[in-house]
Amino acid sequence: MVGNYVIVLFKNKKKYKIIKEYNTYKNALSLYTQKVKECDDVIFDIQTENGLDVEYEIALLEKFSSKSLTIFKTDEMGRNIKLDVDNPDYSILKIQEYKMPEKIQNVKTKEREEVNSIIKKYISDSSLKLVSKLNNKIIIQDDDKFSLFSSKSEYDAERFLLNLESHMISKNQKNCLIVRDSSPEQKKYLYEVLSNVGFDKKMLYRKTTTHLKDK
Repeated sequence: MVGNYVIVLFKNKKKYKIIKEYNTYKNALSLYTQKVKECDDVIFDIQTENGLDVEYEIALLEKFSSKSLTIFKTDEMGRNIKLDVDNPDYSILKIQEYKMPEKIQNVKTKEREEVNSIIKKYISDSSLKLVSKLNNKIIIQDDDKFSLFSSKSEYDAERFLLNLESHMISKNQKNCLIVRDSSPEQKKYLYEVLSNVGFDKKMLYRKTTTHLKDK
């Protein structure tokens, strides 16, 4: 790090990525504020990686001066944890939780997409959609057309539906019926209809999946 001010992404209290460096506080603060505001648009964020909980934070660092302070964060057990800046010449001026957009895999295309993109492609038009889950799969049904997405776990699939529901309510969009709890009969129907349109039944029965991290 060479700038007087640096915007850094932390992952589980350790430096993960340098976003940008600046010589002036004004420019650094402007981008930091912009990045924090971007979190408002993230509908579905990363909360686990490789089966482990993960937390992201974004920070504005300043080259050390007499007014700089060492920043501590409180963990889930109430302990004060010093953040690892990984450079003794810098200290933290501002820090906030950061929502890193999660991606889920389109089963048919094998592409991983952010939820905002999925909403735009599959839900935004006026026709009524039925969105439900089957194990760790998300199903978007538009009449007799089925789009299938695979999340990391059953927990993430449930969280996806909750977040989507909150988003649709906030936007006053009423073209989407979200079914969070499927009865055994409904699950049996979904296994049958999805396998009939070409989705592998063994894949449908799986409850977790591991995707490669984005490069």
